[in-house]
Amino acid sequence: MKVLVVGSGGREHAIARKFSESPTVSDVFVAPGNDGMKEHANVVAIDALDFAGLVQFAKEQSIDLTFVGPEEPLSKGIVDAFEEAGLLCFGPNAKAAQIEGSKSFAKELMKKYDIPTAAYETFTEVEPAKAYIREQGAPIVVKADGLAAGKGVIVAMTVEEAIEAVEDMIGNQKFGDSSSKVVIEQFLDGEEFSYMSFVHKGQIYPMVIAQDHKRAYDGDKGPNTGGMGSYSPVPQISEEVVQRAYDEVVVPTVRAMDEEGAPFTGILYAGLILTEDGPKVIEFNARFGDPETQVVLPRMDSDFGEFMMALMKEQPYELAWSEDAVLGVVVASEGYPGPVENGNPLPNLQPLEDAGLEVFHAGTKLEGETYVGNGGRVILVTAHAKTLKEAQTAVYDQMEKLTWGQFFYRRDIGWRTFDQE
Repeated sequence: MKVLVVGSGGREHAIARKFSESPTVSDVFVAPGNDGMKEHANVVAIDALDFAGLVQFAKEQSIDLTFVGPEEPLSKGIVDAFEEAGLLCFGPNAKAAQIEGSKSFAKELMKKYDIPTAAYETFTEVEPAKAYIREQGAPIVVKADGLAAGKGVIVAMTVEEAIEAVEDMIGNQKFGDSSSKVVIEQFLDGEEFSYMSFVHKGQIYPMVIAQDHKRAYDGDKGPNTGGMGSYSPVPQISEEVVQRAYDEVVVPTVRAMDEEGAPFTGILYAGLILTEDGPKVIEFNARFGDPETQVVLPRMDSDFGEFMMALMKEQPYELAWSEDAVLGVVVASEGYPGPVENGNPLPNLQPLEDAGLEVFHAGTKLEGETYVGNGGRVILVTAHAKTLKEAQTAVYDQMEKLTWGQFFYRRDIGWRTFDQE
């Protein structure tokens, strides 16, 4: 079969690589992709939002399955465009993608169907939002209602910080239309984990869980980012908790979307937190998480292409997962998650791969023989091992041998697990 992956980041590199390993897949294309993916896929210069161009390419190449990585094309209706053209495309249509595209839609869905989540209120004006914050006190969480590239969430430890976030989002339109409405919710304390599932026509295939590190700097300090590293498994989250999350969150959410006339196909990502009352939803995404994909997909022992076609054809399939651990560390450009300077050279990455590590490219560009930074998060480096500690040691031992110049990375990915031991 021929597969087209839409997107250009580390997540899409991991998806393309997994398809390329599949005996049932003959060709993998990525649009628009990046230079670092060329070893695993044919990179095609079509923008992820050029739906007409992508549909035409899929028809010309007789693509059997298109797999959409990022949230923006999903929210804007890429799946609808492919389905109208009679093409098989994995992901939610625009209506179902609201579960990520609108925080208020997701919160109202959870409230209606008793899916456990934090208490919240929604606001479109600054003054009522500020009054609510003063009434509730801090810590408190302020979220832009729409898509904000993983940066639209402020965990405010003081009332002043929360008020500033509201003024930024609603008052100054920091994220444009995405922050013309905000959701303000109760701060939940506990262990966070990412629980992703393949979903189609009511079938649910849950994946192994992961935990990511959102803050920019060691010790979970600094601003929120799209994620600075992740690992799987997550030993401090028990199988009982995962089962409870499946029963109380995943299954009811898939059913709720059916009830609402927005049946969900795609990756249902539940960002969860384990509270004293059990697992609760922090957020839903309508696609694979990044950087979780890069540590979860490598643990799949099944033929990815064969599984995806079985799923789309509603045929039963037994998914197999490795017991091994995978831990990944993001390398980012200085200044991330704020403005960054592109074009800075990365060190030679070959020694990492020679040492058995995997390098997933996100914001890189090849200039001559050298990769240069072309975005905030540039690469993610992973190690597989029998234990998380071994994987952590393997990654950092090799990364510390290189000189990173205008780039930085956290040196404590996985610390929560080892603090539990």
